Amino acid sequence: MRVGVLTGGGDCPGLNAVIRAVVRKGVKQHGFEFVGYRDGWRGPLEGVTMELGVEQCRGILPRGGTILGSSRTNPFSIEGGVERIQENLANDGVDALVAIGGEDTLGVATKLADLGVHVVGVPKTIDNDLSGTDFTFGFDTAVNIATEAIDRLHTTAESHHRVLVVEVMGRHAGWIALHAGIAGGASAVLIPEQPFDIQALCDLVERRFTTRYSPIIVVSEGAVPAEGGDMTLVSGEKDSFGHVRLGGIGDRIAGEIEARTGEEARAVVLGHIQRGGTPTAFDRWLATRFGLQAIDAVAEGDFGTMMALRGTKIIRVPLVEGTGELKTVSPEEYAEAEVFFG
Repeated sequence: MRVGVLTGGGDCPGLNAVIRAVVRKGVKQHGFEFVGYRDGWRGPLEGVTMELGVEQCRGILPRGGTILGSSRTNPFSIEGGVERIQENLANDGVDALVAIGGEDTLGVATKLADLGVHVVGVPKTIDNDLSGTDFTFGFDTAVNIATEAIDRLHTTAESHHRVLVVEVMGRHAGWIALHAGIAGGASAVLIPEQPFDIQALCDLVERRFTTRYSPIIVVSEGAVPAEGGDMTLVSGEKDSFGHVRLGGIGDRIAGEIEARTGEEARAVVLGHIQRGGTPTAFDRWLATRFGLQAIDAVAEGDFGTMMALRGTKIIRVPLVEGTGELKTVSPEEYAEAEVFFG
């Protein structure tokens, strides 16, 4: 059997670990051949491939990013895109496809599976917002990076008696902000699921300064104020999946805090730092297990499925279950953490 592999959407630590596991087990135990598709769905769409075997996978386990490259290409937004993918897969002699990605990448995989393409999905997103799986790889690394940044910012905030607003990724789900905020001892965490009161936040800042303690505010890029309106700056441009580029809420909140309290406030945007670099041991472990199970699913002809972590076990769920809805922070989960804020 000849198997294609692609990585789509935003890069994240652990992608190479999946590729390595899929190829090594596929070659050694199942006798498969592999072809790597470059830059997400652009690869099978345009027939852009690279050699992919055990040799290409040596030394990539600790590397961030993806040796296959990535993009946010959506073949369903391109006229004739689906037909071109089917034609190129046939021309390349590809019998099955392993698609590694998040909501958008696996959403395309789900539609292709419905059209008869033999595809297996592996969930990836630093936001940890895919339903069907307890955790996605990349999330643990992002949280650790954000937590280390918060740890470092505490000392400079206290030295200069200023407020620091730390903006982290999280368009619709606040998992990174919540986990990193708790682990880093933040004074407040603002997430998309819980609209925030800017005046209440400023009151908290003033209370913290009465104890001579400089507050750290952690905010997801998609957080919104309770009084309505939008404090998030957007570029206005949309990608092929219809997403606008978020960013700037950290600066807006810092400006409001400074104007209302008179305390100096600065914003720190971690941005793509959260995506880059060496994956944590947990993300390497999870990504490897996903890859091993994914190639077994291919060998067994169990197509249209996505690998998922449930407890400590890796199971297979229908692709549609994995991408059907976003997994967000519930009010109960946020309320449980609020005891640490303030």
